[in-house]
Amino acid sequence: MFPKTGNNFPNISGNANADEFAITIGQALKGELGTSRKAAKSIMKWTGASERSAKNWLAGTHGPSGWHLILLARQSDSVMAVILMMAGRELNISALALSALRSDLMEAVEAIDEAIKSSS
Repeated sequence: MFPKTGNNFPNISGNANADEFAITIGQALKGELGTSRKAAKSIMKWTGASERSAKNWLAGTHGPSGWHLILLARQSDSVMAVILMMAGRELNISALALSALRSDLMEAVEAIDEAIKSSS
């Protein structure tokens, strides 16, 4: 089963089938967005997909393909990590985490700079 917290994903071999792919993508999306209607709306906004498609992806009954998969990976670090794991590129996941950490750090620095400016 997919853990409820954290960024640990099931170890999927290079022989994963379409069902495993759909389930794993669904688990990654649920882990990041939850299962509410808002989660489906976020996916729809990110990809331009229909509500039915977004709900199917969340449920793990169908997986996104092609352009929709790329659009999801642009917005979701969890989906990107799953793609890298399924492609056997686990080493690239640490680079993805570092990139996200750098982005968060830059946002924090900007917030500190704004706080300093406003207090002067």
